[in-house]
Amino acid sequence: MNTEEKNEQLLLRNLKDAGCNAEMIVRFFELQSTGNRHEQLKLLFSHREDLLQKLHKSQNRLDCLDYLIYDIKKHK
Repeated sequence: MNTEEKNEQLLLRNLKDAGCNAEMIVRFFELQSTGNRHEQLKLLFSHREDLLQKLHKSQNRLDCLDYLIYDIKKHK
């Protein structure tokens, strides 16, 4: 395996580890083949924003659960 293939494999693994779906990965590599880094960045920033929104939603849920746990313990 040459260096370029290794780099592609590492990039693929990183995209998967970041939670990118198959469609996004295909699109990312299409943009890679045309050298369109600007669109690649837009794609990555969009995915990042989606993940951040999910994180905030999960944090709110955790806060609600923490309050319920606190309230139940307080009234024990």
